[in-house]
Amino acid sequence: MKKTLFLLFSFVLTWGQNPTRTYVGTQSSTSSIQIEVSDGIYQFKVLSDAIIETSFIPKGEKFNPESHATVLNQHLAQFVASETANEVQLGTSRLKVIVTKQPFEIRYTNLQNQLICAEGAGYIKKDSTEILDFKLSYDEKLYGGGARALGMNRRGNRLALYNRAHYGYETRAELMNFCMPLVISSKRYMLHFDNPAIGYLDLDSQKKDRLQYETISGRKTYQVIIGATWQELLRNYTELTGRQPLPPRWAFGNFASRFGYRSQEEVEKTIKKYEEDQIPVDAIILDLFWFGKTIKGTMGNLDWDKDTYPEPEKMMGELSKKGIKTLLITEPFILTTSSKWSEAVDQKILATYSDGSPAIWDFYFGNTGIIDLFKPEGSRWFWNVYKRLIQQGVGGIWGDLGEPEVFPSKVYTAKGKADEVHNIYGHQWAKLIAEGYRKDFPTQRPFILMRAGYSGSQRFGMIPWSGDVNRSWGGLQSQMEIALQMGLQGMGYMHSDLGGFAGDYFDNELYLRWLQYGVFNPIFRPHAQEEVASEVARKDIVTKAKAKKSVALRYQLLPYNYTLGYQNSAFGMPLMRPLFFEEPNNERLATVADTYLWGSDFLIKPIVNPGVTQTDVYFPSTANWFDFYTFKKFMGGKKVRISVVEDHIPTFVRANTLIPMTSVVQNTNLYQNRMLDLIAFIDGIGSTQRSFYFDDGSTPAANLQPENHEFLVANLETRTQKTSITLENKTDSSLVHPTEKSGKITLYAISKKPKSITQNGQKIPFEWFSKSKKLCFNYNHNQAKTTLIITY
Repeated sequence: MKKTLFLLFSFVLTWGQNPTRTYVGTQSSTSSIQIEVSDGIYQFKVLSDAIIETSFIPKGEKFNPESHATVLNQHLAQFVASETANEVQLGTSRLKVIVTKQPFEIRYTNLQNQLICAEGAGYIKKDSTEILDFKLSYDEKLYGGGARALGMNRRGNRLALYNRAHYGYETRAELMNFCMPLVISSKRYMLHFDNPAIGYLDLDSQKKDRLQYETISGRKTYQVIIGATWQELLRNYTELTGRQPLPPRWAFGNFASRFGYRSQEEVEKTIKKYEEDQIPVDAIILDLFWFGKTIKGTMGNLDWDKDTYPEPEKMMGELSKKGIKTLLITEPFILTTSSKWSEAVDQKILATYSDGSPAIWDFYFGNTGIIDLFKPEGSRWFWNVYKRLIQQGVGGIWGDLGEPEVFPSKVYTAKGKADEVHNIYGHQWAKLIAEGYRKDFPTQRPFILMRAGYSGSQRFGMIPWSGDVNRSWGGLQSQMEIALQMGLQGMGYMHSDLGGFAGDYFDNELYLRWLQYGVFNPIFRPHAQEEVASEVARKDIVTKAKAKKSVALRYQLLPYNYTLGYQNSAFGMPLMRPLFFEEPNNERLATVADTYLWGSDFLIKPIVNPGVTQTDVYFPSTANWFDFYTFKKFMGGKKVRISVVEDHIPTFVRANTLIPMTSVVQNTNLYQNRMLDLIAFIDGIGSTQRSFYFDDGSTPAANLQPENHEFLVANLETRTQKTSITLENKTDSSLVHPTEKSGKITLYAISKKPKSITQNGQKIPFEWFSKSKKLCFNYNHNQAKTTLIITY
């Protein structure tokens, strides 16, 4: 092994001593560094300057190189290694692993702080499980472990890793549909356990400063990921596990959805109602009844019930002409009473018992088998179902019950027993759809709505939702935490059934507050059981008028929200962001979920209790903030009690930052990239820069060509001085000709009337309103750079 001087780091990350494990020797290769010990082999890979992967292979076992979670798996040649009489060190200038030979110990260090410490045996073999054991510092807070309602700091909990639906949950749900083996520390590092088998994450439940990963079988592989900032940590994690492709633009619009539409006629009447009431809508989602008249007994038909949907292709074609996409629910269960059962058995696409016979069991919907998605025949068969439906006109896929909802331990798949693949079933399902689109519909961006997934599912375009939440104030109260936590874990599109799903609780105030929160959600999708209408167009006149305002604002924010999607796809940034992104050293913000950032520049405080007339809001110290509706200014770093009104939730905008907006349209087919309004709240002297992304809204990113005007990034800078304000727009792309943009700019908190406004040196007209202190003027951007100067 090559011995090289290793830079010493300013502090240490320890993995604890094991006096019974003895060092044997070290080997280095182009693929890894291996350290042999008395009971096995440690394998280390430097995956990037901020990520090190460690695997333990016990004696008698072979290393399984397959990761379902990661896309970054090559050992970097650019690492530094050294060996002394009692230590082996390897890593990068930012992250290294130090192995002490006797007593055996593994430590991870970065330039600034101790990250984590493995304790005692490190690897522990029990009768039926295996454990990787780590030591925590007493003061670090822990996030991650998937989608759960536990409070932001999940330390003190023992988390089962077994995807399972929790019907009708409210403020606490210990086990839900996304159980991800990922731990995120308030010290800005991550531990990702790269093994899909079921098990537990014990986040110091015994109050002994211990973190334990426990599993029934599989890889003893984990990655340590670091980041100097939260933004960089998320960028590094999504470099490891893959980034979410940008969804189609229509996905940022309004969905019509319920459980469910029982006929073609009902679908058509619902959309007509939206049109008559001029309520924007981009998609309609069909639940179970598209393939059968009853809830039970028909799952697995996977084809239209022609009695109730006599002309589905015509229906979808007419909806498409109006700009409306049709989405269908599908499930992986094939009931023995379904029309596809015999075909599924004959083609051997089902999971089996140990003797090879189709595995069947009873659950709520009937007697069933399940498609073996890990078997090539099963994957091909299921994709052919989707291919036929997409060719008929289906615009998006809804995959439900993919935990799987019932999956007995005795069942076998092509990848192993049910418990070994349970947590990656939904992940594999999204993968087959994403790959099918790339192969057969390469010019379309898929929309894949799913209830269960795994680490890295975002790279397949999975749009997760938070399951069957109760239709109650308690149900609403847990949604911010769930979405923020999943955003930290790479799943930036986590959202809820707006209005709540489970139960027939009728409360228009709750419905409106949930929709007002939904405006600043990744996906705006009301959905509920049919006892209480979920669609805005089906509400009473008063509620409909109020809800319509939320839908309208959602569409006005389309250029801002679409840019958040781009930031997620390019850099791994979540759309909803915790306040500690702004003030990472503010301990009081480490557990806050009731207030959050929507992108960088909106501060949102949902109202999650009835009858609220006042609420407290903390304004991050990184800026001053303005009320989006009243234009009132709030100083950063202060907590203020504010009044709450019925029409909207408290919404604030960062000072001196341009926000792109657009006119309300009936659906995003009518949206025009070239029409762009801008608003800003001006405060003091300073400058800000923001970039906004534009493309055609439908072509996959890999196919977009800048020279054909197919995408651009507009860089907007605001510079405020004592006697002037400068707004500058630069086009960042390789366009041969600039793309035109025009619209209205509205600046708030302008205390006196300007002397003049110029665009590229030419005076332009403006209006200044003394009472509201609002300044309005039109602009036209038709060259590589446009400069607007407001002079006092």
